[in-house]
Amino acid sequence: MIESPTKRLYGLDTLRALAILLVFANHYVNFVTHRPTLGAVGEIGWAGVDLFFALSGYLIGNQIFAGLRQGTFSLPVFYARRLLRTLPNYYVVLALYAFWPVFAAGSPHAPWWQYLTFTLNFDLKPGTRFSHSWSLCVEEQFYMALPALALLVAASRRWRLPLAWLLILASCVAGMLLRAHAWDAARPPQGGNALFYRTIYYSTLCRFDELVAGVALALLKNCHARAWARLTAWGNWTLASGVAVVGCAFQLFLANHFGRAETIYGYPLLALGFGLLVLAALSPGSLLYRLRVPGAASLALWSYAIYLVHKQLCIVLAPLLAPLGIAADEPLGVLLLLLASVWAGWLLYALVETPFMRLRARWFDVPRRQPAAGAAGSLSPS
Repeated sequence: MIESPTKRLYGLDTLRALAILLVFANHYVNFVTHRPTLGAVGEIGWAGVDLFFALSGYLIGNQIFAGLRQGTFSLPVFYARRLLRTLPNYYVVLALYAFWPVFAAGSPHAPWWQYLTFTLNFDLKPGTRFSHSWSLCVEEQFYMALPALALLVAASRRWRLPLAWLLILASCVAGMLLRAHAWDAARPPQGGNALFYRTIYYSTLCRFDELVAGVALALLKNCHARAWARLTAWGNWTLASGVAVVGCAFQLFLANHFGRAETIYGYPLLALGFGLLVLAALSPGSLLYRLRVPGAASLALWSYAIYLVHKQLCIVLAPLLAPLGIAADEPLGVLLLLLASVWAGWLLYALVETPFMRLRARWFDVPRRQPAAGAAGSLSPS
């Protein structure tokens, strides 16, 4: 789902690995066992997507702002690199849903043009085939909009940085207002939780808080070097703060995922917490930055592919364990299906993603040079 940095950062790898494990847990209890097999972790695991969003916001924002500062940013090259990163894996898995009846498992599909154009999340009905690709739609729409907006802001020479921060602040406020309006219209649970998912949870306009938090970090790093240095000097305090804020957000959502206050304010709180964790992962003095968790780098590298295949693969394989005397809700069943998901993700990564990433490096390698003083595309202060 997100770009891997050239230099591996252990903290970011750990967060990506955590994100995919959370998502796996949530999909496992909701679509495989249909019971709280993994306890609170399975119930709150949907927040792994939000962690992916925060990471994407930072990594993509950092690419854009660094390119603008260096004077090397190209909108066509950025789009080409994004599409070569996201489309091959996605279309291969989409073909499995379309042409392999066993994989589709009889689930209803949306109009195919919505899958092909990453617009499936518009009024998406829960239970639709490949429904978990809603988050990929949000990210792809974000990838398309952010660089064009950044170029427009950069063109405003005098007010570019104040305008950038004003847009970030306005986005945070707009997200809360949009969710408030959508909640008042849907009124879950009176209107049904399915309506909540269709109009709020899957909606791009209601789910960009964490993406914006990541972009804010990228802007801070590239345009406010002194403030960034001061902030990253307090890595362990940032880590502790992030864990505390995320814990508070989790408590809110575990108490009532569909409440009005939780819907309006819970996602910004989650964005703040995940933003702090990403900042801690980038702070050289923090434990998260220095700790190398075994296997996290591999899970991080394969996370996009695992995300695409794990849900339906587990749904298909779980019934095959029963004749072997292995229940999907037992620890051994969970472990086997997790390993199967990781293996399938690695296979997709090796056979599809890796060749296209090599082509991307050959065709669209990004040149690097020092920014010229007063470069027209720079977002830095004049």
